[in-house]
Formats: sequence, structure tokens, C-alpha cells
Amino acid sequence: MNPGKMELNAFLKEREAVLKTWPTGEGVSLQEAVDYQSQIPKEKNFALAMERAHEEGRTLLQPRAGVALVDEHIKLLTWLENEGAADLLPTTIDAYTRQNRYEEAQNGINRSIHAHTSLLNGFPAVNHGLHACRQVVEAVKSPIQVRHGTPDARLLAEITLAGGFTSYEGGGISYNIPYAKKVPLETSMAHWRYVDRLVGWYEEQGIHINREPFGPLTGTLVPPFVALTVAVIEGIAALRQGVKSITLGYGQGGNLVQDVAAMYALRELAAEYFQRENLGDYSLTTVFHQWMGGFPEDEAKAFAVITWGATVGRFARADKIIVKTPHEAMGIPTKEANAAGLLASRQAINMLTDQILPVGPTFRKEIDLIKAEVSCIMDSIYELGLGDVEEGVVAAVASGILDVPFAPASCNHGKLLPMRDDQGFIRVYNWGKVPMSEEIKAFHLERLRQRAQSEGRSVSFQMVTDDIYAISKGKLVGRPR
Repeated sequence: MNPGKMELNAFLKEREAVLKTWPTGEGVSLQEAVDYQSQIPKEKNFALAMERAHEEGRTLLQPRAGVALVDEHIKLLTWLENEGAADLLPTTIDAYTRQNRYEEAQNGINRSIHAHTSLLNGFPAVNHGLHACRQVVEAVKSPIQVRHGTPDARLLAEITLAGGFTSYEGGGISYNIPYAKKVPLETSMAHWRYVDRLVGWYEEQGIHINREPFGPLTGTLVPPFVALTVAVIEGIAALRQGVKSITLGYGQGGNLVQDVAAMYALRELAAEYFQRENLGDYSLTTVFHQWMGGFPEDEAKAFAVITWGATVGRFARADKIIVKTPHEAMGIPTKEANAAGLLASRQAINMLTDQILPVGPTFRKEIDLIKAEVSCIMDSIYELGLGDVEEGVVAAVASGILDVPFAPASCNHGKLLPMRDDQGFIRVYNWGKVPMSEEIKAFHLERLRQRAQSEGRSVSFQMVTDDIYAISKGKLVGRPR
């Protein structure tokens, strides 16, 4: 890798090859894109919306949504905007586009036209191209973000940002390890360096684009320190390339104290490490993802999970919450179910608008623990990278020092094994090669032993399995029957 800000000439040379990846990329002009972006009303700019929410202490709501055909996608977003009262809109990209399989995405479009319904699980923006993206942007009143899961998101970024989208989700780690199997981390980091340089170039032209690394990773028993380490590194990588609006996120773990503490720790860690890197002139906001694991099939129970997520996100002072639907257990939701999740979340947040959760010693203890855990890993990453965090993280993943649980990527060791303690905090049973102080390891082990004692069994892998399915069965901690 070549850390530091990507030279403009190198970026432009790489860009020539990127635009030739698929026919819709050819002819995308940076200057014409700037001209188009400059006339987008300020109220439709995602970065400005996030910054206003942060300044005013409001929590914005955003769903996930995307279908194959342009007109149907516009109808879906319009419904979520009008009937679901979404503050921010998504365009979730289909699985073929996420893997750069554009021919198959085109087949999906064709079959969807013939079937009169979406046969893709998202919006194939690359295939639809620049003008279709602008149709979507111009059809709604709210800011729109591109949400996907793409290790190589360069062409998608070129087309959607030129198409008027003002926020782009993802990162070289968070859109590789949880999503891909055989993509080298160094490759995805380099591809996302290009994306961040593109956003940085727009900023140099006065166009404010928001960037949001993906916080939840696999969404399954992810210890906060793992998610926050990745968030901080991807934040550093983005700011180095000239990004000015950065939104860092975290996925709900389930325990109120730990989740709120993680969000507080995220803000503190970002400020500390960004300062260490001498990065300034940025706007930092946060996003909280409602529960990403298994959902109950019963809608009433699913709504309970959704509103609990909204409650925790508000207490955690998140600037934005990504909202789930009561159909999570059944597959792609209807527009009505998507809107219902938004309305339920808004009701919970409105009831909490004037309430403040006192973050006292119990929360502070967990905040400090999470920060100490992140520090152990970051110290090793800086050491491996000879002072550079981007160089270091590639070596850290290769050596197991940074390890994401339950991830498919072959570059990830997958030895870190988490489970819940007796109060539902996510702790670590097997550390693998993750460097951690003996004091922290002993604390985790003691908390797990306390749970085992209360359940009358030994600490074992069965606890992990029980915890994974617990919420879908109506509990947080997977107790034995």
C-alpha cells in the first residue's frame, strides 16, 4: 500500500480504467458532475442534514430499501418518505452489483421487467447509469445515501456521486471482511482509498459529500472493541484522502449499558486518534444500527426489538439510527412494513426527546474498558505498520491481531469467540491472537464464569450458539432450557 493522500495524477490515471469497467461509466465527467451537484438544494445534502441534526441534538431515521427498476424504486422511496416519515433515504444496491457482476445484474433487470416485480435484492445503479440515478435523486425531497457491501466500489461511487447522491457508505475493511471471501484486504483498502480520494476531490470543488464506514460488521455478537477499532481506522483512511463529513457507526449489541458506552467510547476514540493523526477540519457524526441479528417471526415481538433499538440509539445520542422492519425474519420487507418500522421508531424517539440517560460510574467503567481494549489493538497495529495505521491493519488482520467473529473472509482468522455474560454484555471466551492485557482477559473470563455458575453449566461453545439465536426466541441471553 501507499498510505497518505493519493496523488491527483495517480487517481486520474486509475479513473480511466475504472470508467471502462462497464459501458455506463464511460463519459462520466467530473466537471459536469460538480455542476450537477452544485445545483442540488441544501436541504437534500446528506452531510448538511447530519451536521444540523448533531448541532440540534436530533436523531434522524433512515431505512434500508432498494428494488430493481427505476420507477419502482422511486415509488418505494417516495412511500418511505411520505408514509414512513423517513428523514434520510437509502438506495440499497443489489448483490450482483456488490460483486461487480454487472452482466448478471442486467439479466436481473430484464427478468424484473418481464415479471413486473423486482427479482433483485436492491437497485443496480451501475447498470441503470447516471441519468437514472438523477431521476431517483430528483424524485424525492430528502437526502439519499448509497448503501451496499462492495469490496470494489469505485465505479459505483463514480456513477452515483455524479448522479447526485450525497452520501456513500462502506470501507475497505468493513465492506470486505463481513461480505467477501477471497478479496485480499490490501486490494479492498486500495479500492476504497480511491473512493475516499474521489469524495475528497468533490470537497476540493466545494461539494460536500458524507462518508459512512459500515459499523456493525457481521452483526453477530461483535464485541464493541472490534467494531470501534475498524471504525476509527476507516475514519482515518477517509480523512486522509480529503473527506470532511464522516459518520462512524456501531451495531446494537443488546445490553443497554454496553451499547450506550460503546457509542460514547466511539466519539471519544475518534477524536483522540484523529488528533493523533493530525487530522482536522472535519465534521464527526454517529449512526446506531438497530439489531442486526436474528429477528422473531412474530410481528409484535419484532416491533419490540425495533423500538428497543430506537430507545437505545436515542439514549446513546446517535445522530442517526438505521431502522429495521417487522419482516426481518421473513426476507425482503414490503414498503408498508418498512414504513411501520420507521413510525414505531419515531414514536419511541419522540417520547424520549426531553429525557436524558444519566451516564454515571457504571457506564463510565464500561466506556473505559472498551477504550482500553481498542488501545491494546491499535498499539499493535501502529507497531506492525511502523507508525502507519493503514499499513498496520493489513498485517494485523493477516496475523489475527484484528479478528472479526463469524466473518467469511479468508484473510480473517475467525478465532475470536464472543459470548454474553450473565447480564447480556458481549464478552470474549477465546481471544485467538488478539493482543489484550491480562487484566482485561481475566475480567472477561470472570464475567463468563459467573454466568456459567448461574446456569449450572461450564463455559462452553454451546453458550455462543444459544446466544446467537436468543433474541429470535424472545431473550437476550441464551439460557439453557
